[in-house]
This record gives sequence, structure tokens and C-alpha cells, in this order.
Amino acid sequence: MVQLLLDAGALLGESPRWSVSEQRLYWVDIEGRAIHCTDPATGADEVMLLDQQVGCVAPRAGGGLVVAMEDRCALIDSWGAAPRPFGPAVLADKPEQRFNDGCVDGAGRLWVGSLTSDKAHPTATLYRLDPDGSLSEVFGDLTTSNGAAFSPDGRTFYHADTPTHAIRAFDVDPATGNLGEGRIFHQFPFGNGRPDGAAVDAEGCYWSALWDGWRVVRLSPAGELLQTIELPVQRPTMIAFGSADMQTAFVSSAGKNLTDDERKAQPNAGGVFAFRVEVPGLVQPMFSG
Repeated sequence: MVQLLLDAGALLGESPRWSVSEQRLYWVDIEGRAIHCTDPATGADEVMLLDQQVGCVAPRAGGGLVVAMEDRCALIDSWGAAPRPFGPAVLADKPEQRFNDGCVDGAGRLWVGSLTSDKAHPTATLYRLDPDGSLSEVFGDLTTSNGAAFSPDGRTFYHADTPTHAIRAFDVDPATGNLGEGRIFHQFPFGNGRPDGAAVDAEGCYWSALWDGWRVVRLSPAGELLQTIELPVQRPTMIAFGSADMQTAFVSSAGKNLTDDERKAQPNAGGVFAFRVEVPGLVQPMFSG
């Protein structure tokens, strides 16, 4: 059921995002400081190397990409062009942090969070980058901001602080981006994988990649476990939907920090995997900046 799309050998593959117009999959290798553009039809993979780690990527409505770098966001106007800073370098004075997971909402705003290497002090933050370059704090006290996704009507925002093993859901005003109080959407047990990147399908079900869990799961809009897809890698990092019918799921993974025995058990760690789904995914909005 699960196929290896690309044996990329990424250290920390992340942020798969489907471009409908190009029929290509964009994704990043954070620690490899690279953005990939993969054609699932041919297996061709183009790579753009950067001078910083890149936490996430998303297509822009006007062409090119928006990226979250180590300390700030940037725009890439065309493939191979140098990133140009966009918005404040809000993490420049926080060397223990870098930008991580993000997603674009229906109004074309990028919701992007940070992570901190100082795990004893949860000082990471979720931000919202507006198309005019303004950056707003949404909430803080995080360790590893992950799992950002929106319901089909844009009125529910999902988020995971990975070490808590919990996914939270928030009511959101699609026009203003203001959040209501959060609630536990799903609590995973400790010791069997923790929630990393995510995507929502057309039925409003939330798919979560479980780091150290060897699987991705599908949760109902009420947070009930509906489906489990076992994977041949220990550290899946994020799921995205694509292809012409939006019924192919793509999963990135990480290959870093594996022992020799672990590497033998999962020789394709760091690859990108694909499988078909019955319910199509949502076409992701593009960043409007």
C-alpha cells in the first residue's frame, strides 16, 4: 500500500506541500538546508540549497515560495532565486530557537511556529505572518510547534506541541485569525510516537504523522482514531495530499540520529513515501504576500 516515492536520504525531511498548478511536491530537508521540488510522475527531484536551515515552505499566489528560515521568514520569487527577507527577524536574538512547522490559512496568511533546543524551558511560539509582512504572536509556552492545519470551513485550527503528545483544537475567526480557547482534540499515549506534521482531508479528518511511531493516523472531526497506516520508517514527519485527484498522500521522514541497527532496519529513512486514500485531501491555500 505504501510506496517509496523518493529515496532522498534527508536528515530531517519536512513540510511537503503540493502545487496544484505545477503538479509537483515541494518539501524541505531542514538540517540539509535544502528545498526539494519533486515530480511524482517521473521521480525527478530538483534541489535548491540555502545558507540557513529552512523549517517549512508554501507556494505563493503570485508565484514562487514563502519559506520560514532559522530566524525569520523570506520570499523566493522563482526557483533558484535567493530568499529575500520578509517580516521581522523575530528569532535573531534567540539562538536556541528556529522556525519549524507552518501552514497557510484561507486568507493567505502563514501560521508558523518555532521550536527550542532548550527543552527545559518551553519558550517557543506560534506566529502568524500576514501578507503585508507583519508578524503577530498567537500563543507561546511551546517546546516544538507542529501539526498546524485548518478544518475545511477554516473555523477550526489544529496544533500540536509535539512533546506533550497532544493535539489541540481552537475555534478561529477566518476573517481576523483570532483564536478562541483551545481544547484537547486527541491525546496520544506516551511511548508510542508523538504528533508531528499534519493535514486535513475533505471530510474534515485530521491526519497526523507520528515521530518515532512508524505510522500516520487519521482522526475524525471529533478526535476519534479511524485509521492507521504503518510505514517502513521510524520517524515520519509530515503528511500532505496531492496528485490530480488529491487522493495521493505524501509523507516525509527523517534519517538523522539513527543507530547502525536502526539504519539497517529502515534503509529508506529520510525518504518520501506515498499511498492512495479514499477521501481526497484539501487543496492548500497559497500565501498572499
